[in-house]
Amino acid sequence: VRPSLISKGGLISKRETEYMATAYHNLSSYDADTMPDASGMKVAIAAAEWNVEITDALLKGAVDTLLRNGVKEENIYVARVPGTVELTFASQQMAEFYQPDAVIAIGCVVRGDTPHFDYVCQSVTQGITHLNTLFGIPFIFGVLTTDTMQQAKDRAGGKLGNKGDEAAVTAIKMHDFVCKLK
Repeated sequence: VRPSLISKGGLISKRETEYMATAYHNLSSYDADTMPDASGMKVAIAAAEWNVEITDALLKGAVDTLLRNGVKEENIYVARVPGTVELTFASQQMAEFYQPDAVIAIGCVVRGDTPHFDYVCQSVTQGITHLNTLFGIPFIFGVLTTDTMQQAKDRAGGKLGNKGDEAAVTAIKMHDFVCKLK
């Protein structure tokens, strides 16, 4: 149990934390009728090669959701990078080169026996967050950070949906948010 996780009744068990978010909301579910028009959007997606079985599934989910919501195939730019740490640089470069309306970073980091997990997660989280403050477009965090490979599979098209779908929906909604401000 992580001491930082405290509820009204005391500490929250690791099992309880697993159900706090995803178990109550499938990552792939959204109301298509309330989605903004995405037909004119350009979206860049940087996807890590590390844990490729998972990132391929996340990428497919994101692309399929973008297409289903009207983004034209020729307006979806995909680049692969070796690992999750490289997503920040790739996202920045894609934003500058393609001038998209949103950038989605896709990766998967599974906890191992060393603190490397913490460093990778911290790096990509801070990096993508920082990009959101530098550009006038949304950078979407489509990175799974899980304790086990099974948890990643469950969130990459498994029983808990697909984080790639969620990232694409978020990109469309955040682009719409930006457009409404103009």
